[in-house]
Amino acid sequence: MSQNVIELDGVSKHFGEQVVLSNVSMSVKEGDIVGLLGPNGSGKTTMIRLMNGVINQTDGKLSILGMNPGIEGDKVRKSTGILTENAGLYHEMSGLDNLIFFSKLYGNFDLKQINLYLEEFELAEHMDKKVGAYSTGMKRRLGIIKAILHKPRLLFLDEPTNGLDPEGIKLVLKFLKDLNEQEGTTIFLCSHILHQLEHVCKEYFFLNDGKITDFGTLNELQKRYVTQIKLKVITNLLPVEAHWGGYPVLVKDKNTLQFLLTSSDQITPLLQKIISDFWVHHVEIENNDLESLYFKIRSGVNE
Repeated sequence: MSQNVIELDGVSKHFGEQVVLSNVSMSVKEGDIVGLLGPNGSGKTTMIRLMNGVINQTDGKLSILGMNPGIEGDKVRKSTGILTENAGLYHEMSGLDNLIFFSKLYGNFDLKQINLYLEEFELAEHMDKKVGAYSTGMKRRLGIIKAILHKPRLLFLDEPTNGLDPEGIKLVLKFLKDLNEQEGTTIFLCSHILHQLEHVCKEYFFLNDGKITDFGTLNELQKRYVTQIKLKVITNLLPVEAHWGGYPVLVKDKNTLQFLLTSSDQITPLLQKIISDFWVHHVEIENNDLESLYFKIRSGVNE
């Protein structure tokens, strides 16, 4: 049975009179990829800093890999990797020299592995350039390599896809999934770009104004917040009546129909009725993706 590598119990953090985190509790099992979702300023970066022992909590208890980061911060950081906004890179050094320096600092220098990472992240042709001349996306990719040089058990990534183009986002997310599956690395992702994480994370925690408002797998959240399914169907079907095949049609726009269903079990019978007489060009559930759930959770509305 997997053990918890992250445990927070009633954690709060105040900076003077400002309450940044309030009574946060959560647990993350080893080997999972977990997303912490919330708008800018919700407290995501502060949580990562707390879990790495960079700052101490005002109240509550933390355990990271069985250690107290406030007391055993150095030990925690030896077993974790972290990517923050600036990535902690030296801009006057080349990309390669940065990685050599940090790998030696971590006591895990392996030039062959470094070159493999540079190839995989499409940075090999830029490795001799000074990091200060890198684009934002290139710095981000180099920062991820830096974070995994010492093969950490637990990886913290704060907005890892910021500044990346679509190809870079795809590359990074695929790498993280492969790293998790092949090495068993637990990955804790902070992001406000929701659609990128929908097929990456096992579980999601929603943070708003310093509080966890809900958490669960995508399936669990859908069961709690989606009481009716909006199904969009594009066919060669001409406009129809308000009800078709026993199902109400919410929207009719040329060959686009939108049905309101009470269960996903109704999707297959409905489509079978349609394709018996018409072509189906596209089918899409419009209200159960991660972004839709995020806004429902923030507003506290079940739909």
